[in-house]
Amino acid sequence: MTGSTALMRSPSHKGLPPIPRAQPDDGATSERRAADAEMARVLRTEPARMALDASGAGIAHWKHEPLHDVVEPMSHHVIMAYNGMLQRMERRSGRSVAIGTFRPGVVIIIPEGSSSRWDIPKPVDVVQLYLPNATLKRVAGEAGIAKPAELLERTAHPDPITSRLILSAADSLEGNGALDALFRHQLTDLLATRLLVAHTGSPITFQPTMGGLSPKVLLRAIERLRSDSDADVSLNALASDAGLSRFHFCRAFKESTGLSPHAWLRQHRLEQAMNMLRDSDEPVVSIAAALGYSSQTAFAAAFRKLTGETPSDWRRRVR
Repeated sequence: MTGSTALMRSPSHKGLPPIPRAQPDDGATSERRAADAEMARVLRTEPARMALDASGAGIAHWKHEPLHDVVEPMSHHVIMAYNGMLQRMERRSGRSVAIGTFRPGVVIIIPEGSSSRWDIPKPVDVVQLYLPNATLKRVAGEAGIAKPAELLERTAHPDPITSRLILSAADSLEGNGALDALFRHQLTDLLATRLLVAHTGSPITFQPTMGGLSPKVLLRAIERLRSDSDADVSLNALASDAGLSRFHFCRAFKESTGLSPHAWLRQHRLEQAMNMLRDSDEPVVSIAAALGYSSQTAFAAAFRKLTGETPSDWRRRVR
């Protein structure tokens, strides 16, 4: 994702504007709404969860009522994975009509700038990725692809790999700014790679990259990840230190450590939490804040997901 500032929010969309008549896309990108704003307008609700970068790129989990409306051109590609009841739906783009079945394992792709009318008769549970075209081009360039093909419009298209990756995003946001941003950046680059391979007019083959980081570069990356919570542990910073693109840094780091940068930092934060719980009398809320979590509840949920115990229960057991 582009943008240097990561934002974790559950925004309020009060006073949504009335739904305008559908307008043809005249190619004026500056007039297109950001994906989160257009989705809020057309779905007339707030997301269950949302994590965006300053560019508007990010992840949103929506649970909304039946939809019978036009989704107007947006300034991001929108890729969705469905997580609800089986149901038929209809999508109209100009004179083209696509009828599909929402079910687990399918994806929907709304390319940047496209517009279509949706008729979905039942409530929907969906996770969406908002992807700037600049990110797609960057990932293609880092992989040595000079000119990526255009994304295809997809309607309930079978793709369990992409679906599983997107759905995992909603459960992997932990209320920790550094961890969440690193996870989103990795996931976005991975999904951009997947889209280039499986959802363009001219499918692209990526050559596997071999070899890890040099010991010196790996040490520098680990030192940055081990820094205090105010340090910049973004994927951009890590890759820049290594003199590599984000695309190649992630692959080389995993080759060297067996873990992605996000998984490594998550494990490190867990070890820090355990040390603080075992060796100090600091309240759990203070430990949560020291490790960069937005709340004690967010920290407890993340800790329990990894250990099966709450921080307080774990502390009582090991002392």
